[in-house]
Amino acid sequence: MNAVLVLEDGRVFHGTPYGAEGETFGEMVFNTGMTGYQETLTDPSYHRQIVAMTAPHVGNTGVNDEDPESSKVWVAGYVVREPSRVVSNWRADRSLDAYLKEQGVVGIALRGTRALTRHLRERGAMRAGVFSAPTVPVEELVERVRQAPQMTGASLAEQVSTGEAYVIPAQGEKRFTVAAVDLGIKGMTPHRMAERGCEVHVLPASATFEQIMAVEPDGVFFSNGPGDPATADVGALKRVLEARVPFFGICFGNQLFGRALGLGTYKLAYGHRGVNQPVQDVRTGKVEISAHNHGFAVEAPLDGAFDTPYGPAEVSHINLNDRCVEGLRLLDGRAFSVQYHPEAAAGPHDAAYLFDEFCEVMQRA
Repeated sequence: MNAVLVLEDGRVFHGTPYGAEGETFGEMVFNTGMTGYQETLTDPSYHRQIVAMTAPHVGNTGVNDEDPESSKVWVAGYVVREPSRVVSNWRADRSLDAYLKEQGVVGIALRGTRALTRHLRERGAMRAGVFSAPTVPVEELVERVRQAPQMTGASLAEQVSTGEAYVIPAQGEKRFTVAAVDLGIKGMTPHRMAERGCEVHVLPASATFEQIMAVEPDGVFFSNGPGDPATADVGALKRVLEARVPFFGICFGNQLFGRALGLGTYKLAYGHRGVNQPVQDVRTGKVEISAHNHGFAVEAPLDGAFDTPYGPAEVSHINLNDRCVEGLRLLDGRAFSVQYHPEAAAGPHDAAYLFDEFCEVMQRA
């Protein structure tokens, strides 16, 4: 059986079905990680995106029941070059192909993942569709892809957020209470805070300022998540900052922090997705290799401090590939954010210290 990947600009890639058979639509993006495909699949930030892996061989270690970052696979579709024919890891419970079929994720295996990645780097992320054994002309498939919704203007956080609040207890002695707003949170994130003595109250994306403060938090955390940050309401976050409660945000939370500070956001040409992104801390000059998954970024002055309604702030981290903003902080030290994943379940762990910094901010407060 044949399968095709169709891009909205008319480019077509031919391959064979992988995972579930059928058809799917989403924004076409690529991930440069050599490992961590299970964490990628279950990251809610990939909601409504078709993900192509640039690593040539995918599925070697199979899938287990310990590593998912959420309760389901969120990617809209999956593209690989060469699926592993053998699963060779003692932790594996099933093959990646079986897992995708079980979760109903339509995929394709094709030889041209390098050409696809180069095309997206030159033309930008765009809408796409994967079709198993299509029975209509390619021209009709292209038109169907062009009718799919775009990521710009998409409000998706509430679609992936928890429906009800829940608590992750602190490991060992409880030191702090954290209110974590789930915009698409990965399971490892509250776990990293719990390891540091934080009792984490995970709240829905729609949580109000009153609901956030009802847990009597020592600090407030805004998570990663999908969609266009320009569509999100930052009213609750503004009130958190006005109340001078310690704040830490990552990824989508970084973008909302930027908007709360009065900054704008914009869509990157093809985004940053993978576990090998170089980020520099402008305060120390230290370079961290970090895990990313974002298609939007904050627009802010890269040199020097700028004024906000909550006092002066600055860009704290920049991306060394394209110099986009990768972190923000208020100069009084009570609120900060980064545009990447310090929990990095699949690694690297260069940025794990940021959870310690959050605890230090809460301790000082």
